[in-house]
Amino acid sequence: MAEHKHGEMDSTEQEKMFDGFMKFTTWSVIVILLIIVGMAIFIT
Repeated sequence: MAEHKHGEMDSTEQEKMFDGFMKFTTWSVIVILLIIVGMAIFIT
């Protein structure tokens, strides 16, 4: 095995996955809040 050198790992795939996860989470929260607001307006 090669010696580990701090900071040399290619992390582009991890960064893309994290960006996708954050976009998914953001849009999920927005949709959930819209559903809650819609329920509050139209059900009561």
